[in-house]
Amino acid sequence: MNMKRVMFVGTMIVTMSFAGTAWSKSAISPIPLTEWSIVSINTKDESKDELMNALNQSSEENLYQDLYAGKSLQTIAEENDGDFNQVVALQVNQLRQQLDDRLASGSISEEQYMAQLAELDELVLESATTSYEWA
Repeated sequence: MNMKRVMFVGTMIVTMSFAGTAWSKSAISPIPLTEWSIVSINTKDESKDELMNALNQSSEENLYQDLYAGKSLQTIAEENDGDFNQVVALQVNQLRQQLDDRLASGSISEEQYMAQLAELDELVLESATTSYEWA
């Protein structure tokens, strides 16, 4: 299989999993942030998706096109005067919620939970700053 296609599909899956609940307007709310956090959940605009707000994107189609063009989430945020720190914080919170749910349901052990949680910030930051060239 073409490596570029694999990278594109992988990036799209990761992006959709990070923002999947927000794109579908799910009623699930993220885990409350600690006081030292760089993002305040109380400042979100209910009429627009949080990730789209953080990236300062006007539509999901624009985001898709930018990702397909090989831009990283960091590049997209910088080009549109978005808030890259908020993008990372949103993705970390959504993945942390997924880990919490998996631990609560018993699908992962406490050891697996702690190992994955320890890698979460680094994984999200690396993913959000990586650009892929598809064409």
